[in-house]
Amino acid sequence: MADLQGIGVSPGRAAGPVHRLAPPPPLPPAPAVIDIDAERSRARAAVATVTSALSATADATADATAAEVLRAQVLMAADETLLDAVDTAIDGGADAPHAFVAALAEHRAAFEAAGGYLAERVSDLDDLRDRLVAACLGLPMPGVPSPGHPFILVARDLAPADTAGLDPSVVLGLITAEGGPTSHTAILARTLGIPAVVRCGAVLDIADGVLVSLDGSSGAVAAGLSDASAKSVNDAQRALLDRRSASAGPGATADGHPVALLANIGSARDLPAGVDVEGVGLFRTELLYLDRTEPPSFEEQVAAYQQVFAALPGRKVVVRTLDAGADKPLPFLRLADEPNPALGIRGLRVARATPAVLDTQLSAIAAAAAASTADVWVMAPMVATAAEAAAFAASCRDHGLRTAGVMIEVPAAALRAGTVLRDVDFLSIGTNDLSQYTFAADRMCGDLADLLDPWQPALISLIAACATAGREAGKPVGVCGESAADPDFALVLVGLGITSLSMAARSIPAVREALAAHTHDECVQFAKAALAADTPTAARAAVRP
Repeated sequence: MADLQGIGVSPGRAAGPVHRLAPPPPLPPAPAVIDIDAERSRARAAVATVTSALSATADATADATAAEVLRAQVLMAADETLLDAVDTAIDGGADAPHAFVAALAEHRAAFEAAGGYLAERVSDLDDLRDRLVAACLGLPMPGVPSPGHPFILVARDLAPADTAGLDPSVVLGLITAEGGPTSHTAILARTLGIPAVVRCGAVLDIADGVLVSLDGSSGAVAAGLSDASAKSVNDAQRALLDRRSASAGPGATADGHPVALLANIGSARDLPAGVDVEGVGLFRTELLYLDRTEPPSFEEQVAAYQQVFAALPGRKVVVRTLDAGADKPLPFLRLADEPNPALGIRGLRVARATPAVLDTQLSAIAAAAAASTADVWVMAPMVATAAEAAAFAASCRDHGLRTAGVMIEVPAAALRAGTVLRDVDFLSIGTNDLSQYTFAADRMCGDLADLLDPWQPALISLIAACATAGREAGKPVGVCGESAADPDFALVLVGLGITSLSMAARSIPAVREALAAHTHDECVQFAKAALAADTPTAARAAVRP
C-alpha cells in the first residue's frame, strides 16, 4: 500500500483499477514541404474535422457547462488569428502538423501571460493542438480509454472534451497530477457527480491495473488495495448515494434552522432529474453569448430565460448578468487589450464601455420574468463599490426587476458589505474569485492551489463579514461558489450566518444530509473554531477531527 495526497475537488469515495488517458499523438520529424497549397488545405480539413467532432460532443452532452466549454474550444480552432498563424508557418516551410504546434505555442504563451480566465484555457489549447495534429496525421483522437470495465481515470490533466463525455457508471473517479480546485476538471467532475482529486503528481507513477482508492473530499489516494478493500469502498459509497437519493425537501439543520439549497446552472439542462432543488442560486448567462460576433437578440434572450423560469415555477432563480470581459473575451464586446485582464474590464464593468448589452439583458430578463411564476432575482458580477451596487440596483428597478443584488468577489466589497447592502436586496459570495483576489493567486496556478483552499482563515473572515452585514441589515447573504458543495464547509457557512448555499445540483443531497445531522448551535461552534484557526488544516479539523 502507498498513501498519496492531492487536493479533493469533487466529494465522494471510489476504488478501482487505474487506467491512463490515451497519450497525445507523436509528432513525426518535419518533412520538406513541396506543395504549400496542399498543406494549407490539409490544415483547414483538420480544423473542420476537429470542430465538427467537438460540436457534436457539445450537442450530445446533457451538461450545459461542458457544452459551453466545448463550444469555446470550437471558437478557438476556427479563430482567424490562429489560421493566419498556421498559414504563416506553412509559408515558412512547416507542414500542417508542425504549423499547428508552432501557432498554438504562441497562443499558449499569450494565454499564460494574460493570467486569469485565459490562463485557465491553456489545457484547452493543448487538447486542441493534439486533436488537430491527430486529424492532420489521420490518427485516432487522444482521449479516455475503454478497458471494458469500471476504472479510475488517471491523467496529467483532462481536457473539457474528455471530461464532458465521461460515464459515471464506468469512470468511478478521477485523479490528475495537475489542475486546481477551480479547473474545468474539478467543475465538470462535480457536475457529473464523479469523485475527483487533483494535484496528485505521484499518481503518474502508478501502473495501469493497480487498484487505488480516492477520497474526493480529503484528497487522499491509496494505491495497492486488495480486491476486498476496493469492494468495501465502493459498497460503502453506493449505500451512501442510495440513502442520499431518497432525501428531499428544503435544507435545514437538525433543529429546523432553514438553509436554502440551490443549484448552479448554465441552462435548464443542468437541472438533473431526480435531484430535489429549492431553486437556482446562480444562473450563468454566458452560454448565450459565447459563439457570437454579435450579441444575442432581445427575443433570443427572452426565450432562453423563459425556458429556465418555466422549469422552476414558484421557485427562486437568481440570474447573474453577463460575466465576461477582458479575461473572458467575447468578440462582439470589442474591448481593447489590457496588460492585466484579470484586474480589468470584466463583469459589471463591461457596462461602462457597452451599456446597451446590460440594458438589453435586463429588459429580456424582465420580459421573461413577467411571463413566468418563478421568483426571479438578478445580480451583477465583479462589483467593487457601494456606488456600483446602487447604480445596478437602480437600473434593475427601472426595468421592473424588483429583487436586485450583487456578487461579492472582490475583497473591497466584502470589507464594505454593510454599505454595499444599503441599496441592494441581497449578496451572493463567489468564493472562487474572492479567493483569487484575496490571496493574489491565479485560479489556474497549480503551485498555489493551497491558497485557493476555501478553508483559508482569511477567506472565512471575509465571508463572516458579509454574513454579519446581512444579519444587521436583515437581508439574505448566500454563497454560490462551489465551496458550498463541501458538506463540512457548508456547516461552517451556516454557522457564520449564510442563508443559502448554491452548488452543482448533484452535490445537494450530501449537503442536505450534513445539515440535517447537526443543530444550528453546533454549526455556530464549528464556525467559531474555523475562524480562530491559523491554517486550513486546523480549520478543517475543527469540523472533522
